[in-house]
Amino acid sequence: MIGLEYILGLYNMQHLELAEYLGIKKQNINLWIKGKQKVPKKYLPDLEQLFNIDAGYFGKEIDEIEKLEIQKEKLKRDLQPIIKSHKQVLGSGGSTLEKVPVYDKEEINSIERSIEKAKIIERFQKSLDVVDKHPYMDSYRIIIELLDQAGAEMILHKTLQGLAHYLNVLPGDITTGSEQKEFESALFEVLDDHNY
Repeated sequence: MIGLEYILGLYNMQHLELAEYLGIKKQNINLWIKGKQKVPKKYLPDLEQLFNIDAGYFGKEIDEIEKLEIQKEKLKRDLQPIIKSHKQVLGSGGSTLEKVPVYDKEEINSIERSIEKAKIIERFQKSLDVVDKHPYMDSYRIIIELLDQAGAEMILHKTLQGLAHYLNVLPGDITTGSEQKEFESALFEVLDDHNY
């Protein structure tokens, strides 16, 4: 779906209404939405201002994550939330912590979590699709079983973080404290003793 079509639906705006706002014919809007013509650059600033959405979304095919991002921007515009605080989360590359805002409106926080979940699922899918016959498919099965059966267990989180440090996936300065460092020292000793 072209971004403009999704945005018009989200804002419950008719093609004619947008055409009148831009001072053009309704047929132009139809051509843009069908992908038969690109949205002319001269209209992008007007669209960006009208919807408070980045111009890059209007003329391209959008995916599910981008739809959520657009919904978030609409909610921010409608609710005008205030950032209460920031929390540190592991960045998408896995090597740094990012500050993520926590808003005073649960609707915004909820959509932020939905976006993060969608991004994690997309990354997981890409890692599975790297090769047709994945040599470590059992590892993925085990991970899913662990998440299903023990996802809330602290030992799982501590072990995963420890493995990530041991394999240099996470930098050493990303840790949850001295208790985690003690746990990792013991874990590393076991791994080193068994030549892993």
